[in-house]
Amino acid sequence: MTVTVNGAPAAANKAFNTTGAWTSWSTTGLTATLRAGANTIRATATTATGGPNVDHLSVETGTTPPPTGTTPAAVNGQLTVCGTKLCNRYGKPVQLRGMSTHGTQWYAQCLTGGSLDALAKDWNADVLRVSTYVQEDGYETDPQKFTDLAHSLIEQATARGMYVIVDWHMLDPGDPHYNLARAKTFFTAIANRHKGKSNILYEIANEPNGVAWSRIKSYAEQIIPVIRTIDSDAPVLVGTRAWSSLGVSDGANETEVVTDPVNATNIMYTFHFYAASHRAEYLDALSRAADRIPVFVTEFGTQDYAGEGADDFAQSQKYLDLMAAKKISWVNWNFSDDHRSGAVFKTGTCNNNGPWTGTGSLKPAGVWIRDRIRTADDFPTG
Repeated sequence: MTVTVNGAPAAANKAFNTTGAWTSWSTTGLTATLRAGANTIRATATTATGGPNVDHLSVETGTTPPPTGTTPAAVNGQLTVCGTKLCNRYGKPVQLRGMSTHGTQWYAQCLTGGSLDALAKDWNADVLRVSTYVQEDGYETDPQKFTDLAHSLIEQATARGMYVIVDWHMLDPGDPHYNLARAKTFFTAIANRHKGKSNILYEIANEPNGVAWSRIKSYAEQIIPVIRTIDSDAPVLVGTRAWSSLGVSDGANETEVVTDPVNATNIMYTFHFYAASHRAEYLDALSRAADRIPVFVTEFGTQDYAGEGADDFAQSQKYLDLMAAKKISWVNWNFSDDHRSGAVFKTGTCNNNGPWTGTGSLKPAGVWIRDRIRTADDFPTG
């Protein structure tokens, strides 16, 4: 049988020698790394006649020092949803903080070795969200091109020790079912290529809008099994109603998700906010929701909902304080030099290939968010 532990191979084609009779038993063993809390151990027969009759599994524990790597992915390993939190390999709640790319069809020139080095080492980011737009001159125009680009960015972020959110950036049309077949193709390709990695999170629908929660839920329950068949351990992030506002932008609230959750495990629900537009009603909904369901803020800005206009740093800080207190992971929009105030780099920075480090090339929003990403992480390993 082939044995995996939390999705990682522990033994391939491991022999279970015959005992010759039902009344005779033997024991075989292997050494594997376990994490604190729950572990998934899977044994799969590799011969035509199946596997052995396994009576029971016993675990003899030892202690292993924490990993020597200092990057977020090296320290925390495979992430898992535990209760309402995102937890690391030790079963401890963690908060990831990082940046989202802009649409890779427009701003791939902002994603260079130098800029990603700066994000990982100068900004000390934990996570990169790779936004693959489906429409708007994106994936649907050349699926192979944009899949390959996503592959490349995942590999580059992985090499720098960051987590990666693979963002299926559907926005218009707002019904995720419109792109269901494309999503199955895309996530099958991504999962097959990166299933051996422990730093991947799948965001399956960026901002559903104009549809009921039941419609979004049914989409999720069709896409998640596609991913799980290939990559059984990575967390999946599910968009919520009304541009991932938990329904608030449609006059609803988090109750619809709380009372009718997606039928799947190891998932989180996404929430997006733009501080200058989304005031106390949104902040309160996020606070309530985080106490009842797992929430990941995969997109936010300090400006209005279009990522434009004046920065509201005071309201933004209220959100960040709440997310720190409740260990809600977050990603800021966006790591580009778009003309809008929400893009962190000054216009022209990407075409000039930097400079990427420090604050000289940053807009006010970039300076503000860099300072907050750079503060020390709290990644408990005890």
